[in-house]
Amino acid sequence: MTSPLLSVPGAVAPFEGAVDQGVPWHFGDPFAEQRSAARSVAVFDRSHRAVLAVPGDDRLTWLHSLTSQHFEALGEDRGTEALVLDVQGRVEHHAVAANVGGAVYLDTEAATAPALLSYLTKMVFWSKVEPRDATAELAVLSAVGPEVAGLLARLGVPVPDGSGVAALPGGGFVRRMPWPGHDAADLVVPRGSLVEWWGRLTDGGARPAGSWAFEALRVEALRPRLGVDTDERTIPHEVNWIGSAVHLDKGCYRGQETVSKVHNVGRPPRRMLLLHLDGSREVQPETGDPVLVGDRVVGRVGSVALHHELGPIALALVKRSVPVETELLVGAEDRVVQAAVDPDSVPPDTPGLGREAARNLGR
Repeated sequence: MTSPLLSVPGAVAPFEGAVDQGVPWHFGDPFAEQRSAARSVAVFDRSHRAVLAVPGDDRLTWLHSLTSQHFEALGEDRGTEALVLDVQGRVEHHAVAANVGGAVYLDTEAATAPALLSYLTKMVFWSKVEPRDATAELAVLSAVGPEVAGLLARLGVPVPDGSGVAALPGGGFVRRMPWPGHDAADLVVPRGSLVEWWGRLTDGGARPAGSWAFEALRVEALRPRLGVDTDERTIPHEVNWIGSAVHLDKGCYRGQETVSKVHNVGRPPRRMLLLHLDGSREVQPETGDPVLVGDRVVGRVGSVALHHELGPIALALVKRSVPVETELLVGAEDRVVQAAVDPDSVPPDTPGLGREAARNLGR
């Protein structure tokens, strides 16, 4: 879908080939947009995401049996994240969930939504659930920044705490999020009211911002994106999804054996790291490019972003055996640049520490 917000004054469309087609790339100053999200509040059009609805009395127990998340423990008006894994524990789908108004809503990447809906539909059997595509009904806006709560309050919007969810007047819901900034909220609004809600949020003090700024903040927050920071071999432990999207104290689901085995060993084969890129050249690596030590490939590049404070940065899946202090080269052909690992992005390697940290996050 092409967002009607591409027609608002100042909106700049993404370049051809950009991952976030159909929504504004920026509104004239992507660095100022990032600063607003870090210091006050900005609003992002994320209406290109797909939304699936799962109504029905069995929705929580049914999703509990199919995904990595403990949906049986998810109360009414609460949100979470979840994965669908294959039999070898590799990530197939990621979704952000909200249990509100008698349904669980799953917003996910538009490219993978049809496959996710097809899988869910095939797994209904006798359960009292009716999964459907609700993308034509609902659209996602994200407000990010330390003034999010104040913005919502000024607009008369319920302000849920933690991972809470609240119904919006007129339809849709608001869900508090722990990323991409220190405080954020997704407003999943009726698609026909998208322009109206955008106007209310911007008139209320939120700076209009585009996907460039959102992605830079997401990369800084070390939050992976399905299909960009993951490949066909990715397991949850490699990309910081243990705890946020994988609950370690729940029953059997597809791929659980791998999750349990790697959790007990504590050492996945790769780890997602934040790389600081050399900005002296006017080139950047692209998603899927190799990460090199000399001539040896040791990983793959995921998201690449220009951050308002950190400069050019990227997320990359790198072999765990590569020392943190190693000088890296990233990119291919004529876009190879030097890179250094941000030491603060390195997850714990000690098995005991890793298990305890994940256990605490999963509670």
